[in-house]
Amino acid sequence: MADRREFSVSVVTPDGPVYEGDAQMIIVPGAAGEIGVLARHAPLIATLKAGSTRVHVSDSEVLEFATGPGFFQVLQDRAIALVDDAVEANAIDDARARKQLEDAQAELEAIDRGDSTADRWQIEQRLRHAENQLAVAGRS
Repeated sequence: MADRREFSVSVVTPDGPVYEGDAQMIIVPGAAGEIGVLARHAPLIATLKAGSTRVHVSDSEVLEFATGPGFFQVLQDRAIALVDDAVEANAIDDARARKQLEDAQAELEAIDRGDSTADRWQIEQRLRHAENQLAVAGRS
């Protein structure tokens, strides 16, 4: 870390990290609202909802990800967002996001009919994440 304003940031999915490196700030979609973290932030643990995660790598570079629900931890100048899915905004696959949206809507309908015992909250989060991908990509 060359700059004292920077700290270590990771955005990690079950498939592995989508971002690891130093950053000046990270903004995550906390369950109760957005959480912004700078270097030397106090320790923190929070739940995340589907939304937009923004990593401010420098004054001129911001990476935006459409992220699913998960957890966020800040400890000793290191921030880690553990999320179920993360797609960089400029890499969002419109067809994939629309398929995820349709699949989640179909599963919710099956739950409502009593044809599925899937966890409604999880399915609703998948639906929101698909909607979020489309919104982050500006295609909703």
